[in-house]
Amino acid sequence: MRPLVIYNHRMNYINKFQNQLLNWYRQKARELPWRSDPSPYKVWISEAMLQQTRVETVIPYFNRFVDEIPSVESLAEVEDERLFKLWQGLGYYRRATYLKKAAQAIVKEYNGHLPVSINELKSLPGIGAYTAGAIASIAFNIPVPAVDGNVLRVMARVNADQGNIRNPEVKKRIEELVITLIPTNNAGDFNQALMDLGAGICLPNGTPKCNECPVKEFCKAYSKGLVSTIPVKSDKKERKMLEKTILTVWWNGRMAIRKRESKGLLANLWELPNYEGFLSKEQCVLILEQLGFTVTDITTMKNARHIFTHIEWVMKGYSISVEGEGNLSDWKWVTDEEIRGIYSIPTAFQAFFPSS
Repeated sequence: MRPLVIYNHRMNYINKFQNQLLNWYRQKARELPWRSDPSPYKVWISEAMLQQTRVETVIPYFNRFVDEIPSVESLAEVEDERLFKLWQGLGYYRRATYLKKAAQAIVKEYNGHLPVSINELKSLPGIGAYTAGAIASIAFNIPVPAVDGNVLRVMARVNADQGNIRNPEVKKRIEELVITLIPTNNAGDFNQALMDLGAGICLPNGTPKCNECPVKEFCKAYSKGLVSTIPVKSDKKERKMLEKTILTVWWNGRMAIRKRESKGLLANLWELPNYEGFLSKEQCVLILEQLGFTVTDITTMKNARHIFTHIEWVMKGYSISVEGEGNLSDWKWVTDEEIRGIYSIPTAFQAFFPSS
């Protein structure tokens, strides 16, 4: 076969793949608030929130966030306490910290406008290759890939790639495949179509809806009967288990909270007083007495668990009433109303709140 014939055949293949995927997307695209107005700022905020978080969870958070913080400038100036409160419940709070740092850099270096260049986007705090690709393609229509977990799964099946998708080399191979397919126009729609295809049709765990797939004729995994075995993933590292004792300490109708350290897990967020290991009532009473309190009542609370990326907390808790303010400068006494409206308490501790 002559090179020109090979080229024409390949171009026909690519054009047909693009057209069928985009036609499906125009009919079936999910209605999402950041798609109705895909400004660079809204695309950026939505992509930051969507990392490690389901779309259904993100939508109300996104709407509240952009209503109160509608621009790069307002994000750069927002108080940390308010930023974390708006983020409360989404988890992975470092994303919020990076958003503010990036906003400050954008104001300083780009006059408040997100840069168009993919390399400049990637130079901003918290913006990696995927997020930069999503912003560049969706907001600026630049034909660059935005390969998230959904796209990895779709394209691994399309190409019957049996490499481990956690391997950087395999991911790079799939990104290069997307580059060959992405149109020079409609880049944003194309990338979002792949994302929607993975979210709604090309599902994980061997249960995709292949009969509804607009590009199944191009899918080598489908034609070879390999859908249930692709993509290939290596096992994740076993999650570390930590036992903790959580104290809900009451004084004069107010509850004690304290701020976590500025580094590490849940940095700079407020928490309930807690200690490593499972402590007895007697041990908790002794700790509080050593801190200058008199314990008037202590009640065992229901146990709880919370899963982080690499750690799982197994928690027991006590509700404790005390007299005396103690001698702690890092404890703050707050009301239920203040917790609901001002202070950002990670979800991990919320099982021990009075309303739980």
